[in-house]
Amino acid sequence: MNITISKSAGFCFGVKKAVDSVYEAIENNENITILGELIHNRQVNDDLQRRGVATIDDVLQCTGGELLVIRTHGVGEAVIEEAKRNAAKVLDLTCPYVKKIHELVRKHSGGGYSVVIVGDAAHPEVLGVKGWCGDASHVYVINSEADAQNIRAEKVCVVAQTTINNKKYENIINIIKTNCQEALIFDTICKSTRTRQQEAEQISAQSDIMLVIGGTESSNTRKLYEICKVNCAETYHIENFEDIPRNIDYKNKKIGITAGASTPLGIIEEVTSKMEENTVVQNSDEMSFAEALEQTLKTLNTGDVVVGTVVEVRPTEVIVDLGFKSDGIIMASELTDDPDVKPSDVVKVGEEISVFVVGVNDHEGKTVLSKKKLDSIAGWKKIEDSLENQTILSGKVIQIVNGGMIVAVEGSRVFVHASQASDRFVEDLEVFMGKTVDLRITEINPRRRRLAGSVRSVLAETKKAASEKFWAEAAVGMKYTGTVRSIMPFGAFIDLGGIDGLVHISELSWNRIKTPAEVVSVGDVVEVYIKELDAEKKKISLGYKRTEDNPWAVAQSKFNVGDVVKAKVVRFMTFGAFVELLPGVDGLIHISQIANRRIGKPADELEIGQEIEAKITEVNWETRRISLSIRALLPVEEGMSESAEIVEAAEAPVEG
Repeated sequence: MNITISKSAGFCFGVKKAVDSVYEAIENNENITILGELIHNRQVNDDLQRRGVATIDDVLQCTGGELLVIRTHGVGEAVIEEAKRNAAKVLDLTCPYVKKIHELVRKHSGGGYSVVIVGDAAHPEVLGVKGWCGDASHVYVINSEADAQNIRAEKVCVVAQTTINNKKYENIINIIKTNCQEALIFDTICKSTRTRQQEAEQISAQSDIMLVIGGTESSNTRKLYEICKVNCAETYHIENFEDIPRNIDYKNKKIGITAGASTPLGIIEEVTSKMEENTVVQNSDEMSFAEALEQTLKTLNTGDVVVGTVVEVRPTEVIVDLGFKSDGIIMASELTDDPDVKPSDVVKVGEEISVFVVGVNDHEGKTVLSKKKLDSIAGWKKIEDSLENQTILSGKVIQIVNGGMIVAVEGSRVFVHASQASDRFVEDLEVFMGKTVDLRITEINPRRRRLAGSVRSVLAETKKAASEKFWAEAAVGMKYTGTVRSIMPFGAFIDLGGIDGLVHISELSWNRIKTPAEVVSVGDVVEVYIKELDAEKKKISLGYKRTEDNPWAVAQSKFNVGDVVKAKVVRFMTFGAFVELLPGVDGLIHISQIANRRIGKPADELEIGQEIEAKITEVNWETRRISLSIRALLPVEEGMSESAEIVEAAEAPVEG
């Protein structure tokens, strides 16, 4: 007789966590009540009852002083709220995979989708999922291809009970895709369930007798039985060793063994140990049954590198199903060196991840893992190669320390001295915090695993290359997009990409300004053009003012001789008053043109800031002179001819 054991037999992560949590609460002398049986396993439930754990069917049965446990199947949203109102405390042990389904149906049922749940309508998990769907009139529970033919909704969101047969689900969703205009299909079958079913199918196809161990009420165990029965006629669903029919002929037979997710390790060991006598176990190679079981349920050791599946992502840690006896926990600090990154930014539920085993705690059943350490190990070779080849690496500044900053590079921490942080003096390195920088590794201490790097050398090289390229291509009139690096009283320096040019204050605005800060600020992105170049002295004069922004160009397109315009009095001279027609464009009203009589000075008739109407009498766009007249809009007094007016105006001086 040869025996092949399914590697995935027994408790899944969610069930193990639930059982462990309840037994931990028992040790803490909690008054425990479970909403429904904890798992589909008679032995476990009987043991909990002996230990004083109560079971209720409705949250309204709570006495008010207990710890109410929500089992892995989960419950509806309304039940959760009712539990919080009726129980002293609530311990929600809903499987992470099931919680994900709750989130999906709540989101899409409120987004105009009908929800299709593929599974057993009477199963607690399915009932719980329905409780997160909102409008029950748009929720369908189906369990066959025939049921799927009746789904004709325009938009559907399809999810599966976590323990459903994978092939059945595929057949059903193919029908739904054909019949519905828009179908959102979510693969919500538990990864552990899928793996267990695949292994059961493979083992049963190679076995003469198949034993499926698990509770008779367990949905996932029944599905294992159905899968195995297809391949192996002699398939038996048993809860323990006593259920094995006594008339089974084991002689020269291949025996396959699998177990449901709610089956404790102790029961699997009981069944297999009682079959061990005169048994040769086939589990890849022939070995004793004890060895095969140990191989199947082997433990982990510090320093191991393993691949697991992410089953839960919390704010401060990630839970990983390693497929061994113990769960895996990655603290947020062991995911990445970047303090700004959340666990959910790094990994997702259902994702496979390679991790380094930092430590094992068999008492609590927890294995401490690190992704960061594995990344560091993998990245160390790349860092060593970069030092030898002087290649450039990138990293994020994660910490400012005394004398420099720490950059996370390829899973390792690289110290960059303040003098190597930039090619310019930087008073406060905090400006680099959180930024990505390019650097070269300058020193490696393998024994102490210390690294030093230089940002400055990369910047210097980049700047040199940019300078050579600039001077090879630059020409007067070329336009550039630059950044204001610094402001001086005489102008602003613009960084053109490692090359600085100066915009003189006179080139910043068509209007008179006292300081460049009136127009630009440090950090502004501006469009400039080259006015002058001095390659020998490496000096660049830039222009910022645009011709189309010249107020005199605007005035030329807007004003003509004979136009009556509104203007504001801005200053007085002995020979007249200057008025502003546009910002940057002034015109002169000669003293003889202010009134229809002789006046001693402009202030006799006008005030600074006064709004007036005047007629444009003369324009010289080349010399930028505009003459206006208020008098031309007034009635002509007796004794004053129009020719006299012209003579007086012609004799008056004009301010440039």
